[in-house]
Amino acid sequence: MGRIKQAFLKRIADKLLEEYGDEFTTDFETNKRKVQEFSNVESKTMRNKIAGYITRVKKKEGES
Repeated sequence: MGRIKQAFLKRIADKLLEEYGDEFTTDFETNKRKVQEFSNVESKTMRNKIAGYITRVKKKEGES
């Protein structure tokens, strides 16, 4: 069973994907740096959760 992400994390991630979708990849480390660059999230934990969600979304897009 997977963990359920909080709605506000998804909202931030979706907004980032909408604005900078082509900047993100399926690599977590790259996405982590991009989230830091494009958003004002100060918490390392929050940044990692957002980057992880974006990575999952990008991998899912690649499968389709």
